Order: sequence, then C-alpha cells, then structure tokens
Amino acid sequence: MQNQSFVTEFVLLGLSQNPTLQKTEFAIFLLCYIATVGGNLLIVVTIIRSSRLRASPMYFLLAFLSFIDVCYSTVIAPKMIVLSFSGSKTITFEGCMAQLFAEHLFAAAEMIVLTAMAYDRYVAICKPLHYPSIMNLTLCGVLVGVAWTGGFLHSVIQILFTFKLPFCGPNIIDHFICDLYPLLKLACTDTHVLDFLVIANSGFICILNFFLLLVSYCVTLFSLRTHSSEGRRKAFSTCGSHITVVFLFFGPCIYEYARPPVAFSFDKMVAILYTTLTPLLNPLIYTFRNKEMKNAIKKMWTR
Repeated sequence: MQNQSFVTEFVLLGLSQNPTLQKTEFAIFLLCYIATVGGNLLIVVTIIRSSRLRASPMYFLLAFLSFIDVCYSTVIAPKMIVLSFSGSKTITFEGCMAQLFAEHLFAAAEMIVLTAMAYDRYVAICKPLHYPSIMNLTLCGVLVGVAWTGGFLHSVIQILFTFKLPFCGPNIIDHFICDLYPLLKLACTDTHVLDFLVIANSGFICILNFFLLLVSYCVTLFSLRTHSSEGRRKAFSTCGSHITVVFLFFGPCIYEYARPPVAFSFDKMVAILYTTLTPLLNPLIYTFRNKEMKNAIKKMWTR
C-alpha cells in the first residue's frame, strides 16, 4: 500500500498557541497522564494479585478495560505533553497514521468492553442463578477476543481509506491529535463520500454500542423493582458506576463522529473528554464506589 502524498509530515497546533497557557497545559496533561497510568495499572495489578477478584468475570473485564485505558492514554497523552512543552509540533506522516490507527483500535475495543460489562451486570442482576454458568471465564475470553477483533477491523477500515488520500499541502492540523475529520480537511480531493464513510464506520460503532448499553441497563434497572431494598441499593451502586463511564465516553464520541464534518471552536475540548478525562476518571469511579476493590487494594498494600 503506497501513498501518493507530497506531504511527509504534519504540524499539530495543539490546544493553544499562547506560551503561558502551554506551560499550564504541560503541567495538567503530565499530571493527568501519570494519574491515569498509575490508577489504571493499580486496578490491573490489584485484580491480578487477588485470586477472588481474578476469578470474577466483572473484575476480569474491569482489568481489561483498565489495560485498554493505559494503552489509549499512552497513544494520546505523550504527544500532547510534547506539544505543550517544546516548540516542535511536527509529526511524520507515518507517525500520524500510526496514531490514527492505534487511537481507533483502543477506542473501539473499549466500547465493546463496556458493552460486555453491561451484559455481565444484566446477567448478574436478572439471572443470578444462571450467572456462574453463563458468565464464565471462557466467555470473558471470547468477549475480550471480540473486543480486539472489532477494534482492529474498525481501525483497519479507517486507515485504509485515510492512508490512500493525497495530501499536497497545507499540512497544518488544528488539533492535538491526528484524527479523521482534521485529516480529511487537508486532503487534495473531494472527501464528501469519505465523510459519510466516517459516519457509517465510527459513528455507527458508537451509536450501536451505546444503544445496546442503554437497552441492557434499562432492562436491568427495570428488573430491580422485584428486588429487596438492599439488593436495589447494591445494584444501583454498581450500575451507577458503569453508566457514569458510559455517558462520559459515548456522549463526546457520538458528538464527534455521528454528525456531519462541521468544525466548531469547542471540538478540541470535547475530544479532551473521551481521550483524557474518561481514562483518568475510570479508576476513581470503579474503586471509590466499590468496596471489594478498596478492600483488595488495602490488603495488597498491607502484605
């Protein structure tokens, strides 16, 4: 596969051109990245070292979600930190395509994992007697495989048509990452058909998974009317954590990819929500609202 572009590198403008603001951005993004990686790795290590949590499908999927968040954040944050810290804002054509591929691979995989976690909660609450036979670790392994496969296929489709686009100049991307719509704006060809392909691919996977999640949680919450008050409280606590993550991640994604490619001044701030804020908040949401995770972390530190 060979690209016919004259452009060999792109210039990422980042969030701001103000040197003072860039220093603030550097400090914020660096701290966010350290906290994101540290928090998510803490979840992964805690679950791996706890035989009880490791054997639970819910925590198995949570560990995988945290691993994806570490990978996703690592694709995005280091370049943002470099953009804010140094005067170098360039990224090679190959580097841009690699970032585009990786960010969509991990984002799509995360969507599928969140859907799998919603199904896990549905089975646990609506079919508790059948939960051990339905949600076993074999099925969890299959769901993880589906997440990787779905993310890979989604990302390959994106990269195939983006890589073949001719870029003759200019090469300035008004964003902090290499993403589809900013790149399509720079292509030296008519991209109207490709704009609809983005909606059909990225927009569709966002809306489909979000719809499945909504149906799953609506059915789950509706079934709670027959549970005891204590059972409802525990279920609402668990589902509340998941629903918070779902809206933080899917809301901005649907806004970004399930609409016509019209640029707005706040698009980059919306992108911050699902590229930086969601991976950062996931450990807080899943640990501070989860007694089992907190106990497992305390036990690990006191060994």
